[in-house]
Amino acid sequence: MLRLAPPGYSRFSQASSFEATFGGGEANVAVSLANYGLDVDFVTRLPENDIAEGAIKELRKYNVGVDKIMRGGERIGIYFLETGAVSRASKVVYDRAHSSIATIEKGMIDWQKIFEGATWFHWTGITPAISQGAADVCLEALKAASEMNITISTDLNYRKNLWKYGKTAREVMPELVKYCDVILGNEEDAEKVFGYSAPESDVTGGKVEAEKYQWVCEKLMKEFPKAKKVIVTLRGSLSASHNTWSGVLYDGKTLYQAPEYQITHIVDRVGGGDSFMGGLIYGLLNMKDNQQALNFAVAASCLKHTIPGDFNQVTVDEVNKLMGGDASGRVSR
Repeated sequence: MLRLAPPGYSRFSQASSFEATFGGGEANVAVSLANYGLDVDFVTRLPENDIAEGAIKELRKYNVGVDKIMRGGERIGIYFLETGAVSRASKVVYDRAHSSIATIEKGMIDWQKIFEGATWFHWTGITPAISQGAADVCLEALKAASEMNITISTDLNYRKNLWKYGKTAREVMPELVKYCDVILGNEEDAEKVFGYSAPESDVTGGKVEAEKYQWVCEKLMKEFPKAKKVIVTLRGSLSASHNTWSGVLYDGKTLYQAPEYQITHIVDRVGGGDSFMGGLIYGLLNMKDNQQALNFAVAASCLKHTIPGDFNQVTVDEVNKLMGGDASGRVSR
């Protein structure tokens, strides 16, 4: 997607110019994984125009494979971001109608060919929210990946402003999520999509106690028995500039809890969940246990809050340094 944002903390009504960057849920995860040295391909549909070429070049710059992107349709999706500060929340306005991905249809992508040599497939709840066609194609991909025994992960990523084509998330998502081995959601996604709310939690008051979310994880595992791991990111929103940040992972037996970070001067929180997912996939593939994988994901996404734009542009060494307790921010020379 194309991201357009007023400079700094300006409001939409103040803007005489917009900063243009690229991003989007699955693309953000792909960039994180490529930064960590993994081979990654991004699959989407983009139009044949210069804006789409710019998006492709941006992905290529971060070593994300773009050869599996199909071309067609009229336009790239756009979202407008107004960055909040202190007590004023950030705002997002979507402009995705009639975009190339919104007008995609079943049969356009040969998923058997796309998945040749792949070991992991990740998708988010944003894609099926865009249109019926996008939801249908997402289901095609999941069936093919499942048949090929590819590990499947999802980020529930509920976006109420996208579900506009006559279906609700509760109607569409269960048929998709049932194929997943790894399910990620934030502290509110499970409630908004499936009606599972952690007891005695207050997100806006910063009260997101990790152990309260085991019940949510258990309910999701019961509804989706293929899932081997359920993960919840825990964001306490004290203000737009100050959040607490942590997460839990449940494997059906043990609830793992990550350290909690105080992020007191947020630069850009967009893509925070995606950076967590990128860190989690890397950790599950490369680390010795669930605890280390979870800790890596939380530390990686903590660092993302310091970086403008959607993409988390950090290295494994930088994440490991924060995991080890060095949050000093001292100059590295």
